[in-house]
Amino acid sequence: MKQREKLILIQISLFLLTSHSLAQQRETQPVQLSKISDNLYEILGGQGARGGVYVGDNGVLIIDAKMDKNSVDQVIEQIKQITDKPLMHLVNTHSDGDHIRGNQYFPETVTFIAHANCRREFFHPRRDGTPSEWSKPELAPFIPSITFRDRMDMYLGSKKVELWYFGVGHTTGDIVIYFPEEKTAFLGDQIFLTRPQLIHSYKGGNSFEYVKTLTKMLETIDAVNFCSGHSDMTDRETIKNHIDQMKKRQEKVKALVEKGKDLEEIKSEFEENEGRLIESIYNEVKVLLGMKDK
Repeated sequence: MKQREKLILIQISLFLLTSHSLAQQRETQPVQLSKISDNLYEILGGQGARGGVYVGDNGVLIIDAKMDKNSVDQVIEQIKQITDKPLMHLVNTHSDGDHIRGNQYFPETVTFIAHANCRREFFHPRRDGTPSEWSKPELAPFIPSITFRDRMDMYLGSKKVELWYFGVGHTTGDIVIYFPEEKTAFLGDQIFLTRPQLIHSYKGGNSFEYVKTLTKMLETIDAVNFCSGHSDMTDRETIKNHIDQMKKRQEKVKALVEKGKDLEEIKSEFEENEGRLIESIYNEVKVLLGMKDK
């Protein structure tokens, strides 16, 4: 019996070691630049969300910042392989850690840009209530120093980049970076294609506003390619389908709330991994219907 128990423990240990090794491999894929055009690239790999690189006439613009020094160093090295132009700007699409934590590992000569709400959310407590690390004085140079409200155009020499704010969505500060020559937009976390959409209610995100925001985006810019933080590049039709799926979830939750179902009963009507999103929609529906918690 003891020998059998030893064998089981060995098998469990080997399984855990293999799982850990595979997880590390997934987490530490080397940074690569995936070419979209002669000037525009998507940043893949490393620790943190996908981002972008745009090579202008007189310098480089980076979209989002990864999470650790090793990943940022790899990003910088990859950029050196395609251009010797200086790193000028880094645009944060929103305030989630996997998009902004790497700011602190870029040179202080880089200018950081974001929506005004995003900058404010740098200082927002984390989901568990712990204070933001961005209140540390030594991190001040890496917080966005340029912000905007609705739209800002940037010119890297003759190359135009459009920064758009279409409204509340995943958070209150998500922006779209649009490259008109390439008809390509970077959305940050405004779309997830391989898992349910994240709506950060604790940061003021809202699924109903999210639908309006993505709809307004499609009505305003003529992008044909959409890059995001955690999914492969996609097209307009996929974005439209994504919006429709969100509306169907909202309609179903609203109908169930009106039937008197509680949150756990409503969650049971959806896939288990949709739980967080359904809870956000549920709370939003109760506000819309003027219902108070008992």
